[in-house]
Amino acid sequence: MKLISARSALVALALSAPALARGADDAAQTPQSGDRRVAPDMIDPPHQRGGATLNRCLDLADRNHPNLLAERARVSRTRAQLLEARFAPFSQFRMTGGVGLAPTVRGDSLFSPNTDRSLTGNLGLAWRMDISGAIPLWTFGKIQSLREAAEGAVKVEERQLDVTRDEVRLDVRKAYYGLLLARDAVTLLGEVKEKVDDSVAKLTRDVDADDADPVDLFRMQTLQAEIDARLSEASKFREVARAGLRFYTGVTDLEIKESVLEPGKHRLGQLGQYLSAARVHRPEVLMARAGIAARQAQVRLAQAQMFPDIGLGFSFGLSRAPEVADQINPFVTDPGNYLHYGVGLVFQWNLDFVPAYARVMQAQAQLQEVEALDRKALGGVAAEVEEAYANVVDWRKRYNAYRKAERYAKKWLATVQQAIDVGTMEEKDLTEPARKYAEHRYNRLNATMEYNVALAKLAKVTGWDAIAPGG
Repeated sequence: MKLISARSALVALALSAPALARGADDAAQTPQSGDRRVAPDMIDPPHQRGGATLNRCLDLADRNHPNLLAERARVSRTRAQLLEARFAPFSQFRMTGGVGLAPTVRGDSLFSPNTDRSLTGNLGLAWRMDISGAIPLWTFGKIQSLREAAEGAVKVEERQLDVTRDEVRLDVRKAYYGLLLARDAVTLLGEVKEKVDDSVAKLTRDVDADDADPVDLFRMQTLQAEIDARLSEASKFREVARAGLRFYTGVTDLEIKESVLEPGKHRLGQLGQYLSAARVHRPEVLMARAGIAARQAQVRLAQAQMFPDIGLGFSFGLSRAPEVADQINPFVTDPGNYLHYGVGLVFQWNLDFVPAYARVMQAQAQLQEVEALDRKALGGVAAEVEEAYANVVDWRKRYNAYRKAERYAKKWLATVQQAIDVGTMEEKDLTEPARKYAEHRYNRLNATMEYNVALAKLAKVTGWDAIAPGG
C-alpha cells in the first residue's frame, strides 16, 4: 500500500519561498502529540490521541480478518476429515429393519390352510431387524495410509493459515506506518501553511501600500495554493490508511494512538541467519513438506488398494410375525420368524487390477508434482529472503544518511541564523538551509517507514515474525 507518493518534493516545494526564512526554525521542529498547528479541518479529533497501538491492531486483525476466519474454517473442516479417517474403517456396520402388517398364515412346509395372498381379512403386526458388519484386521496399510494422508492435509491447511496470517500482519504494518507518516506529513505541511499564510497576509498589506513587488505576492499565493493541494493529498492518504486498518481489524470505530515514527528495534544479522530461519520457519516450506508427506501416504494407499481387506465379520438378525406360523425345520426358509447370528473371518477384494495400477501411477505423478513444486518453493524462498534482506540494508543506510543530513542541515540553519543576528548575512540566505532541513526531515521520516516495512517483509519471507516491528 503506497500511502505517500509526494516524497521529499512535497516539503521542498513548501519551503522554497524567502518569506518563510524568519520562522523556518520553528516550523522544522519535531511536533509533539497534542500540539499540532495545522489547518482546523485537518486536525484529528481529540479522542484519537488515546487509541490502539500496532500490537493491538495485529491482535484484532488476527481475530477478525475475513481471510483468517475463512482459513480457520478450512482447518476445522480438514480436522473433521481426519476424525472421519480415524474412525470410519471401524464403523462398517449396517442396521436395517422395519415394521409392517403380515397376513395370518398357518401350517408347515407340507400343508397350509391359507393362501399366499399378502392382503387378507386377518392381518397382524410384524417387525424385523438385521445388523451386519466387520472390523478390519489386516488391510495391507490402507487404514494407516488413509490416516497419514488426512493428517498431512490438516498440516497443509494449518500452514496455509500461517501464510495468510503473515500476509495480513504485513498489510496491517504497512497501513499502520503509512498512517504515522501521513500524520507527520499533515503536521509538517500544516506548520508550513501557517507560515505561508502569515507571509501572504504581510505581503498583501505591503503591496497595497506600494512597499512590495506584486510578483512576490503572486509567487507566495501560488505556493500557498500548492501547499493546500499537498495538504489535501496527505490528509487523503491518512484517511485511506485509517480505513484500511479498520477493515483489517474488523473494528469500524477503531482509533489509532498518536505515536512517534521510529525505526524497528531488531538488530540486523548476517544473511545466512535469515536463510536458515526461512528453511525452518517459513510456512510455505512447511506446507510443501506436509504436502509431500500427504502425497506419499496417498501413493501407499493406492498401492494397498490392490490387495484384499481381511476382517472379523458379525451378523445378527431377528424377525417376529405372530400371525405367521413359526417353521422350526432348519431346511425351511421362514422370512417371518427367525433369529440368526454369526461371527467369522471375512474378506473383500476388488479385482480391478488395471484401474488400480492406473490409480497408483496417478498418485505417483501427483507426488512428483508436489516434490517439484517444493524444490521451486525452496529456491524462490531463498531469492525472496535475499531481496528482502537487501531492502532492509538499503533502507537502514538511507535512514542513517538522511538522519545525518537532517542534523547537518539543522546546524547549517542555526549557523546562518546566528550570522543574520550579528548582521553578516541577510534573511534571504536562510531560505536554502531551511528548505534542506525540512526536506531531509521528511526524507528521514519516510525512510523510517520504509525501513519498518522492509523489516516486516523480511519477517514474512523468513517466517520469523519476532523481528518485525510489533512482532
